[in-house]
Amino acid sequence: MHVAGLTLAPFHAVRYQPRRVADLAAVTSPPYDVVVKPDGLHRLETAEPHNVVRLILPKGADHRAAARRLRHWRASGVLTADPRPGLYVYEQRRGPDTVLQRGLLGTLALTPPESGLVLPHEDVMPEVVAERAALTRATAANLEPLLLSYRGEPEGPAAHAVDAATEGEPLLATTTPNGIEHRIWAIHDPARQAAVNAELAHHRALIADGHHRWATARRLNEEHRGTPPWDRTLVLLVDTARFPLRVQAIHRVLPWLPPAAAVDRLAGAFRVRPIRATPLPDALETLRTTAGPAFLLAGQDEECWHLLDRPAPELIERTVPHDRPPLWRGLDATVLHAVLLNGLWRPRPEDTGPTNPRYLHDAPSALAQARQSGGSAVLLRPVAEATVRQLAEAGVTMPQKSTSFGPKPASGLVLRDLSDEAEGPIADET
Repeated sequence: MHVAGLTLAPFHAVRYQPRRVADLAAVTSPPYDVVVKPDGLHRLETAEPHNVVRLILPKGADHRAAARRLRHWRASGVLTADPRPGLYVYEQRRGPDTVLQRGLLGTLALTPPESGLVLPHEDVMPEVVAERAALTRATAANLEPLLLSYRGEPEGPAAHAVDAATEGEPLLATTTPNGIEHRIWAIHDPARQAAVNAELAHHRALIADGHHRWATARRLNEEHRGTPPWDRTLVLLVDTARFPLRVQAIHRVLPWLPPAAAVDRLAGAFRVRPIRATPLPDALETLRTTAGPAFLLAGQDEECWHLLDRPAPELIERTVPHDRPPLWRGLDATVLHAVLLNGLWRPRPEDTGPTNPRYLHDAPSALAQARQSGGSAVLLRPVAEATVRQLAEAGVTMPQKSTSFGPKPASGLVLRDLSDEAEGPIADET
């Protein structure tokens, strides 16, 4: 199969009608896997009756209810589709002078893995892919875009198209509670769309955020034998030569394992140093400057951290797979999963409570959940983007939930309803 390169196709953006919702910001949500449960989920559900979290995280994983809700919101005019298909420029800004990110929203062809055009850098959890596939199958919609990065051409057609679009009035603008302003413009000109794709054809993209959504889209594409509209999925493509992404860590919470038990089970496998009466930022700085694989362990005692480093070489040799390059074998997440989560800290019959790790994108939330559950928070360091890209280009994936790229697109600003494309032309926006 010959694949020419990346192609970003226009689509009918499905958007909230401002006159039908209390506030555009109130119907947005972080991506489904960033929403903190249960408190963050509850806040979003009660922020506005039409918050998109009711679609992306329906109660009880009731995917049919999410599908009915989406159809009802479409039929009642809460959500409407733009009558003309387009590519869209999405900007996130902090204040009048600081552009954090600009990228292109469109539908990307689901190229086969062997094409090397879309590079994953993390493993996925099969149960999450199955759940996301069930939701997408039921709703027949891309409810959230993936975040992809590529290195564009200075002053190239894509950069020109993005900047030219932002000179006009945006289709929508809102400011979320974190102070970030979100704005979106449309690119309807076919010539400009073609110029963008002429440049993209010479590039490949790295999945920055959305590995499970990508695996979900590929699964559904295979189920539909590559037929439209399932052969594409919604993405935000960011030129990181112009707008570098930030890479942050994703932390783990182990509800079944209190810190004292975690330290006991190490049995000398790591050096363990207590750090007492230290604020979280200082503790994280100590972790950042520690050489080699290292982690911060914390739990009920708010005054004491445990810094874990210097794993026993013979333990690393025995437990970390040898079929990957040294760069991968030395990753914090590799050591955490191979040595600890799948080994020394694996749940035992005497352990109580949930026995699956939880993944939190910010350290305070991880600490709060560890203390609430009586378990442990394991805080990690971010991985350099260059390391992520080097491994991805070599075809090597990192352990699941190793990185958090951002800023992430807000969910709820633009959706893609596959039925709009399957049914042909749609009525004008109401």
